[in-house]
Amino acid sequence: MLIDGYIIKVDYTEQKKLAAAVSRVSANINQICRRINQTDHFYAEDVAELKAKQKEIWELLKQAQQAEL
Repeated sequence: MLIDGYIIKVDYTEQKKLAAAVSRVSANINQICRRINQTDHFYAEDVAELKAKQKEIWELLKQAQQAEL
């Protein structure tokens, strides 16, 4: 600001929403992994849920990227 005289304010609202959504999904993934580690068993449903959560994260990231462009 001292050099150019401009004040730039950046709105990080969307990035914060994305970070919160990714955090929620990753917490769910973490819980599934803990359950698998505790029981030493994993089931097809667990793997399917992990894949679905991972896909949800990718979709959120894709939406955020498209909104930026």
